[in-house]
Amino acid sequence: MTGQDRTEIDTSKPHPARMYDWYLGGKDNYPVDEAMGRQMLTLDPRVPVMARVNRAFMQRATRWLAGHGIRQFLDVGTGIPTEPNLHQVAQEVAPDARVVYCDNDPIVLAHAAALLRGTPEGATEYLQADVRDPDTVLDGARKVLDFDLPVALSLVALLHFVSDEDGAHDLVRRLLSALPSGSHLVMTHATADFTPDESRAATEKLRAAGVTLALRSREEFARFFEGLELVEPGVAVPHLWHPELGEPVAGQEDGVIPGYGAVARKP
Repeated sequence: MTGQDRTEIDTSKPHPARMYDWYLGGKDNYPVDEAMGRQMLTLDPRVPVMARVNRAFMQRATRWLAGHGIRQFLDVGTGIPTEPNLHQVAQEVAPDARVVYCDNDPIVLAHAAALLRGTPEGATEYLQADVRDPDTVLDGARKVLDFDLPVALSLVALLHFVSDEDGAHDLVRRLLSALPSGSHLVMTHATADFTPDESRAATEKLRAAGVTLALRSREEFARFFEGLELVEPGVAVPHLWHPELGEPVAGQEDGVIPGYGAVARKP
């Protein structure tokens, strides 16, 4: 892992990883991130609940995968560390689990040491890269993960920041194409299906600040899983995916969570 000077962090516009940190009550964000976060709250005050629901989904999906024999994880769009991190969940079930984290925000790199405190039996590494550059992601991951064995590719709360013009579906296919049979795709994604007016306003506000928000319908989300075998219950509102594997998030029962989540196996 190479170091990077914190002065390279762009504080002139909000960044999704830092906004996510602010929603979760973290301290690793800047006034521009908080300001945009507060604008999002005026449109839907449940955004922090959505952020916590996404984290809880990641934890339950990781628990399920580790419990079903998966020992390698590639987490793209990691975000600023928030315990428990993915490797902590996976290595609690399987101490020999190997995890590669990947994000494009330098502030995540600045805190990457928190992501590298894994078990002696396993491995954790951090890669500074963008999902829009899948070859760099895969080349870095290969240094830690064995691509002859199944890998869980985690893209939690990430692809709604990648537009169709940037080829979101093609990027996922490219990443999956390098992984062997038995690998899994783990995804959550925001949608406008339940709150079209608020979602339209949020998209416009973020676009004006230089942040892409590509909300997709249930059908468009399901396309990411074409050719894969969906794990029951298939595409679901995130907090309804195997709720028995974790604790409920406070507030998740108060109205709809405007997003989808799913886990699927590559045949």
